[in-house]
Amino acid sequence: MSKQPVTPTSPNKRVSAEEVLRSFNTWAFKREQPSDPLLMQRVISESIAVAEPISFTMYWGKGPRERLDAPDIACLDYLASLCQRVGTAYAPGATFRLILTDTHARLNGYTPKGTHGYFAGIEARARQYGFSTCLLGQLVEAASGETPSEPVTEMPEDIRQILIESAAKWYRGEGSVEYGALKYYQGNMVEKQAVEFAFPRSIFVTFNGSKLLSLFPSRLPVFYMYSLRRGFSVKPWFLSLDADAEDGSDRRLIA
Repeated sequence: MSKQPVTPTSPNKRVSAEEVLRSFNTWAFKREQPSDPLLMQRVISESIAVAEPISFTMYWGKGPRERLDAPDIACLDYLASLCQRVGTAYAPGATFRLILTDTHARLNGYTPKGTHGYFAGIEARARQYGFSTCLLGQLVEAASGETPSEPVTEMPEDIRQILIESAAKWYRGEGSVEYGALKYYQGNMVEKQAVEFAFPRSIFVTFNGSKLLSLFPSRLPVFYMYSLRRGFSVKPWFLSLDADAEDGSDRRLIA
């Protein structure tokens, strides 16, 4: 894992939430402006008040690969560099919690064995950075009494076509790609509330853009981030070693 020189702040230095936000809210990491900077400052202030690391929470998906590979490591290095940047402004620094999207992998038809093998590799590597992991399915189960029991029956028109196009590439379950896209949307409506319930004092990070804001936890501030480096936003789990490294487009959305 690559290391970058960091000049940490003194543990006794008083720091404002605005200073901490400025440390990482730069075009070196963000692909567009955060969803709610004021809410983000409030979340940061709550961590500062108890001298805890700033908490970043994000989904980590599953693609065709069944093992950890170089793109995953490059992404984890990039996330670690953001944490290091926060550490220059705020002594406790920051940490990432990776929510492994087993529910999405199951929907897209990946085998349990392949999903477990890939996520086990991610979990082991994440620990080396001090990052924690959990399964999305377990969060949904734990919040079963806090999330809606009646699934939505329609998708908003502004994201319907996006999800259908993504399902056409990645959905391998039963039924049509339209059905797969709807199932994905229905799942997200429950899952995002489970994330809010489990991690109410966290910043939600996504490699997607704001067009899919309705899929993300509505009570958490959302940070839209590049995936491997500035200008590159393809999710690492969809990349292989022979992937076109210059293609940073958003063609892979369902994870």
